[in-house]
Amino acid sequence: MAAWHWLEVGGSAWLLYYAPRTAYLKAEKAKVEKPAAVEEMVAETLRRLFLKPGAEYYSRLIEELTKGSKLALELEEKKTKEKTESYVFKLFKLEEGGGLKELGIKLKIEKMRESIIYALEFEDVERWQELFKQELEAGVKAAEVVGGRLPVEDRFPYMLGWVDSDVAISGGLLQMGTSHLWQLAETHAFFDWFYITVPSVGLTLEGPKPQYHAHTSLEKLDETIRRSAEGGWLRMLGTKAGLEDLMDVKSWDDLKWWVADYWGIVEETAVRRLGEEVRGELEALRDRLNDDKIAREVVAPALLLIQAERLGVDETTLRYFAAVVSGVIDGDGHVSAARKEIGLASGKRGVALLWGAVLAAYGIEAEVRKVWSGDAVLGFQVIVSGDDAVRLAGLYFLYGSPLLEGDEGVINYKLAEALKLGAERFDIRWEGLRRTDRGHVAADLTISEGDIKNKYNVYLRRDNIELEFQSTDRGRVELAARLLKLAGVGAEVMKKESMDVWRVRATTGMLIAGREELRNALAEIVREAITRGWVDEKKAGDWLKELEGGRVLKEGWPRYEMELARSGALRVRFRSPNPDSIQREVKRLREMGLEEGVHFSARMPEGGEKGYVSILREGLAYAAWLSEHGSGRQRELAAEFIRYILERAEEEGEKVYEKAKEIVKEGKERGSLRLEGFEKEVEVDGRRYVVKVIGGGAEFDKGRSGKKLLRIRITAEVGRVEGEHTIVDRVVREYTITFGRYGNNAVVGFATARADAPDGREADAERLSALIEALTGVKPNIRRIKDGTIVIECYGGHLEGFMRFAELADAIEKWLEEAGQ
Repeated sequence: MAAWHWLEVGGSAWLLYYAPRTAYLKAEKAKVEKPAAVEEMVAETLRRLFLKPGAEYYSRLIEELTKGSKLALELEEKKTKEKTESYVFKLFKLEEGGGLKELGIKLKIEKMRESIIYALEFEDVERWQELFKQELEAGVKAAEVVGGRLPVEDRFPYMLGWVDSDVAISGGLLQMGTSHLWQLAETHAFFDWFYITVPSVGLTLEGPKPQYHAHTSLEKLDETIRRSAEGGWLRMLGTKAGLEDLMDVKSWDDLKWWVADYWGIVEETAVRRLGEEVRGELEALRDRLNDDKIAREVVAPALLLIQAERLGVDETTLRYFAAVVSGVIDGDGHVSAARKEIGLASGKRGVALLWGAVLAAYGIEAEVRKVWSGDAVLGFQVIVSGDDAVRLAGLYFLYGSPLLEGDEGVINYKLAEALKLGAERFDIRWEGLRRTDRGHVAADLTISEGDIKNKYNVYLRRDNIELEFQSTDRGRVELAARLLKLAGVGAEVMKKESMDVWRVRATTGMLIAGREELRNALAEIVREAITRGWVDEKKAGDWLKELEGGRVLKEGWPRYEMELARSGALRVRFRSPNPDSIQREVKRLREMGLEEGVHFSARMPEGGEKGYVSILREGLAYAAWLSEHGSGRQRELAAEFIRYILERAEEEGEKVYEKAKEIVKEGKERGSLRLEGFEKEVEVDGRRYVVKVIGGGAEFDKGRSGKKLLRIRITAEVGRVEGEHTIVDRVVREYTITFGRYGNNAVVGFATARADAPDGREADAERLSALIEALTGVKPNIRRIKDGTIVIECYGGHLEGFMRFAELADAIEKWLEEAGQ
């Protein structure tokens, strides 16, 4: 990409040379306060455009901005408040003849306390809409999935939960802003946004993130309220709870005033559960219900309290409770399976207390906590933990959004966490073994999550085990599909041809990928059928072999195949026709710290063939290293995985077991390596190199901004391999890689190829790349700048690799600790 120049605009002149992932800035005139700090932040802004794989998509934005021309930035505004600084730059393009053309884009950098927010803001929004067409289309497509797969037919409780959290009401409009495509998709399914735009792009360490803004008329909510009052949740509540005037509610304003009229029920129920001391705060909320900023956070918990008080807690009331709560969690809430915690956010203590009372009314204990930033209270959270979090997670998973499949951008990561938690209350039973009129064998199988249960039919047919549930109520079938997902089976809801009947169906190939409890129950059914002489013993024996073969040695791990190839290499692979199972394994391996393409490979099922996840040798060795040297949850997952692999290997025989032990031993011993005398052969761009390390060490330094840097110096001989064993072009020199913390504390290391090295920069870059890969096991990124500079970039994974060496480990650990503060 062409070099960019910052020209003299508004009394300041800077020169910027730019290439993807690399930005170098030089202040020609230091007329801006703290120019070094400002230029570093601007450089970081530009670097983030190309920080992650896939982010290059947004390079089209930069190309559109410049089109080969020079780019100028004018510092338009600088604000300084207590612990806050912000800079706004206006962007211009230099035209032929020296004139400046305003581009209608601003670069905004906002430094708040310990964090910095970077964004490109569009003044002419419509001009740039086409750039984000791909994301917007994906969001609309995902919205169709949500709209067609809700277990609660009435959409009002879902909308009410979102209004309580992220969807604001102002000036007759419903409005929402988000950087998460799945949130946009989910809310679009409910609110059918009239207008969706991308006013800015946030530049994060995960790459560029479009900031979506959507709005529609308040009439969309009014219309849904009318339908609910005529035949949905509000009608049910009005009819069964003796609140008939609730069925006369026709709009949001009507509903606010109705809640105000019945505030006595809300207040007394909450006081009875939380104590008399909360009465004053609750009365203050009632008096402000005419303010939509207050009402939108109060109406949802108020209705749920009234429901619990008048109707109690049963499957019906739990469905509506969970639908409302799903929107609240999906908006501002959080879910953590590792901490067994779910949190609901609120800016006001009174609203948080109200939600605490609601949860208590539905049998869930919660704690209201302050949210601090320094010495200031930013708001409040309602925290549910332990077994109560497991119960709430189960309800949220069963009745919330179905976005667990598809592209990564539209997957609801909170729901994925809830799936892990909700599975803790999973149970399965079977009964009623019988012969059908057609001669098949059938049984009833019940899957439950706490108090929520569903009964399925299991059939032993001629060639398959089949599990099925069907109903004319699609919501019931959607719930059945979600309970199956808790059992590890990702079956889709389908409509029967020429019938108004919906069903979910899973056969043997999908069932053997499910949880152990499910496979055990099915195996018991098969064995009983054999005992009664109702099935062919050979076919039944094959079913049992598949069901038992899929058994998980360690909870949550599917059966990985293990064998030795002809070359002697160890193959470790999990195969499944179920895309959910493949996605689950990929996600788990990533959480462990393994990288796809480096440590494992994966392919989704296609054309009726099974998909797979294959663990590479380097992946198994690295997992072994993580099991000893990883941190926290990462180490736990890796240790569990290594135990599982060794047990599976032992089952497959002595040769497989010895090979697995050899790789695991190699990985665990990496923490005791020394630089001096280290030798390894690697391949760079199709050429083989032999790396022989002479010595090395690490030292600390300070950057221009005062940040602590880590310099790793390695002296090594790097030679190219010709033919089978001949080493040529041996070069001995000292290489330096400098690591720092950038942006949101991300670890990034830089090294520069030397022009005066033998055979020039390109050859030096290859040798340096070979050295880094030999020592860390991970290829670095090589970036070529137009002026001829070649920069080699390293990241956290490389630093972890360097930590395997005794000469570097202590210094790296100390730097990570001190530089991260």
